[in-house]
Amino acid sequence: MSASVVVEEPSAVVEWVTRAYLGLLIGGFALIPAYLIAYFHVFQNPALTFENHAFHEIAIASATLEGLFVAYVSGRCYFSSGEPLLRWLTLGFLAFVLIYALHGAFTGMAHHNIWLFLLYGPASRLAMAVLLLVGLLAWHQPPDPVETRRAPQRWFGWIGLFLLIDVAVAVIAYSPVASNLAVRVSMEGGALLVSSVNVAVMLARRIRSPLMKIFGISVTSFALSSLAFILARPWNHMWWLAHAIFAAGFFLLSYGVVQAFRTTRSFSTIYSQEELMARLAEAMARTESALQELKRTNLKLEHLAATDPLTGAANRRQFIEMVDAEITRARRGGAPFSLLALDLDHFKAINDSYGHQVGDEILRGFVQKCFDAIRPYDGVARVGGEEFMVLLPQVALGVAQSIGERIREAIANGVFGGQAGKSVALTVSIGVSQYGRDGDTLDAILRTADERLYRAKHLGRNRVVAA
Repeated sequence: MSASVVVEEPSAVVEWVTRAYLGLLIGGFALIPAYLIAYFHVFQNPALTFENHAFHEIAIASATLEGLFVAYVSGRCYFSSGEPLLRWLTLGFLAFVLIYALHGAFTGMAHHNIWLFLLYGPASRLAMAVLLLVGLLAWHQPPDPVETRRAPQRWFGWIGLFLLIDVAVAVIAYSPVASNLAVRVSMEGGALLVSSVNVAVMLARRIRSPLMKIFGISVTSFALSSLAFILARPWNHMWWLAHAIFAAGFFLLSYGVVQAFRTTRSFSTIYSQEELMARLAEAMARTESALQELKRTNLKLEHLAATDPLTGAANRRQFIEMVDAEITRARRGGAPFSLLALDLDHFKAINDSYGHQVGDEILRGFVQKCFDAIRPYDGVARVGGEEFMVLLPQVALGVAQSIGERIREAIANGVFGGQAGKSVALTVSIGVSQYGRDGDTLDAILRTADERLYRAKHLGRNRVVAA
């Protein structure tokens, strides 16, 4: 006798209050720099300064090196997932590095041409803010095609634009208009405005994923740092505070990028530990209902003849529907998935030698070995006489290749046809493809998996080919 778990759902009022409380906490944390700016602006003497060129150069050099590192990591994430937001993040970090580095390089010019020293700071923040806004507007757009992600001309064109901005800032710094304070304030004000628009877009679109919350807090810090720079004078304490606020936002955003790199390499498909535990608890609490739903689903599948009657694997129609569903989920920002194309080696010869009864038993045993080697929610389908496909949701190419190797070893080490009085050795050739990396349509990923399967056959069979 099993005991049912009854979970009492909180009232709508409690849900609203707790959600509002969490929102206030996040907002309060994001606005901590604003409290410091207000304190410095009201209580600190703006004439107090700390001018240390060496310290400033070291700090800018450190920020530049970190920016290069984060741009590299962000780029790796983009090449893997094709997520447009990550492309613009990478360009934003590159713009910051190539423009902001000159702010440190010209520190020694502070007493000769202060505008050559000062203007690169707001220019770098404005360029980065604009690129981050473009990336945010591209949130949840389909992944970029694989063939265009590494196209050199796309990246070199942007790098050339950033270097042109460097030249333009130098020209302004040596022109008569540079002495007009409005030039610097307009750049800094532009960065403040664009960063604020970033935050407004996030709130309007209700973007609440864990890494995007980090993105929002970071952009809020960028906006507040620009406000602090507008209120500051060079080398006073407000000026240094502005640097610290920007650095805090930059460090936080880099944390989000590295988290994406270490997990799904995507900003949209990552969950916190708390979310995973909550999902697990919810699933356990509703197990009985889920089992009933599963039984009803199985009846529908049987009614529609969605399985192969001999092996129990899905048939071709059901498999195509499963892959189409995965493509829809991936295009909404989900993690990539992979396919395995499998073909039994020399199966026609086995049928001819041992008869179709042994052949049928071998097919059933083969499918069972596949089910034993994959996860419960992966899919196995019979798409031809001795041809099969395996669907691996939320699995990248490298992991899919390892699963293929596990299946291949299980088949090569197994014994088939024993119940019919014949023991037959069997091997399988496997081709692997990944959605997004090898195409973003059903035909493309199926064709790639088949091509790699045929390559495995050509290379001698009993092997897995993933590239």
